[in-house]
Amino acid sequence: MQQHPNVQAVQRALDAAEARDGAGGSSQVHLLPEAVHTAAAAAEALGIEVGAIANSLIFNADDAPLLVLTSGAHRVDTAGLAAAIGVTRLRRATPEFVKEHTGQVIGGVAPVGHPRPLRTLVDTALEEYAEVWAAGGVPQAVFPTTYAELLRITAGTPADVA
Repeated sequence: MQQHPNVQAVQRALDAAEARDGAGGSSQVHLLPEAVHTAAAAAEALGIEVGAIANSLIFNADDAPLLVLTSGAHRVDTAGLAAAIGVTRLRRATPEFVKEHTGQVIGGVAPVGHPRPLRTLVDTALEEYAEVWAAGGVPQAVFPTTYAELLRITAGTPADVA
């Protein structure tokens, strides 16, 4: 079966960055039998704790895209985060805004594989997991990585987001 172009773009980005999984091997996108649109569904499908899911959330930060990779066990404190990063308005992006800036759809947004690099914050709570899983470009694709690798491959900034 031909892989979706978004999955291919994510895998190319992982390969180009020489991304590693939690065991030290190369990070590979895996296709799940069904789409997983929530962190809870992804955790259940993978048999892991929901906190080890790296949710990719796109926010509209003063009309600029902001990618927040947050633990699936957290909700982002938008008011606190806006103050911490110095924006006046931080709100969840519309599906159209997400697609425009990532080329991906809500529920499948990966940390990498976007048309242009995005300002990225990585939830420090993900550091407590030896391996975390992130979306792979479509709602049924995921890949394993680590907190340190998420920081590295996204040029992200560590942040307390909850």
